Amino acid sequence: MKVEEIHEKGTAVLNEVGKAIVGKEEVLKLILTTILADGHVLLEDLPGLAKTLMAKSFAKALGVQFTRVQFTPDLLPSDILGVSVFNQKTLEFEFRKGPVFTNVLLADEINRAPPKTQSALLEAMEERQVTIEGDTMKLEMPFFVIATQNPIEYEGTYPLPEAQLDRFLLRMSVGYPKSLDDEVGILKARISWGKDDPTADMEPVIDRGTFLEMQAFVEHEVFIHDEVLKYIAGIVREVRKDERVEAGPSPRGALALLKVSKANAMMNGRDFVVPDDVKRYVIDALAHRIVLGAEYAFEGVSGREVVEAAVKRVPVPKEFEREE
Repeated sequence: MKVEEIHEKGTAVLNEVGKAIVGKEEVLKLILTTILADGHVLLEDLPGLAKTLMAKSFAKALGVQFTRVQFTPDLLPSDILGVSVFNQKTLEFEFRKGPVFTNVLLADEINRAPPKTQSALLEAMEERQVTIEGDTMKLEMPFFVIATQNPIEYEGTYPLPEAQLDRFLLRMSVGYPKSLDDEVGILKARISWGKDDPTADMEPVIDRGTFLEMQAFVEHEVFIHDEVLKYIAGIVREVRKDERVEAGPSPRGALALLKVSKANAMMNGRDFVVPDDVKRYVIDALAHRIVLGAEYAFEGVSGREVVEAAVKRVPVPKEFEREE
């Protein structure tokens, strides 16, 4: 496929999902760009902001399987990965696959489960496989996790460890409706649906094979100049050097920024990356990978502030100044 065709299909997916999600065009583009980059998304926001509906809508529009797991304190790793059950007829153990064997996995309120259960997703998210009782099973592609957590309710929660956070390509917020018109639009949409969940009436815009082709195009056909690679690496290194940072982004953070920049270029109808693609996602890709010094965290310094300061200190490649 050519970049124009892929851009057209991506727009069609956004339009279909936009039928269910009103007034959140930019957030929807962020999520689609992330999954085109073969990454996972952490949505950190308050309840009732359509995070679950977004995940279901994307799965429906992409023509892939969807599974939802409600994370709770008593959830076990086997509840996610699956379990071996003894079959009395065959006198053998049979493996029953868990909800992780899907294409779109919604990990709802992921921070309500204990670390042992959270870690059950680590191998699946990074290597797209699970190992159970010594047997390794590959997951069907595409596979991506859309996880949610409430950023202000801490009672009965387990903060995500750094290793888990690092597996998410982006961490973002949905936010409240921006305007009165958007708020009214949500109410009108609910009246027109006649039900709370409109995804049953949505139609797939593309199929699984087409989506995999789109991901492959982002991976292999979108060009990135060496100067832009240096720009990405320069930002990551500048973040690490900040005196407020105890532990900065690893090379995985730089790779995340690389992949999402390529996907953003494609979503904008280009088969090459410019610095604006990097700037667009640099905060969402790097801020959650920063561990601040205790004194700075206590003072209210955020990872976002550190990344913003680093971007200002790194010069934009001169070859691309006009293209910005």
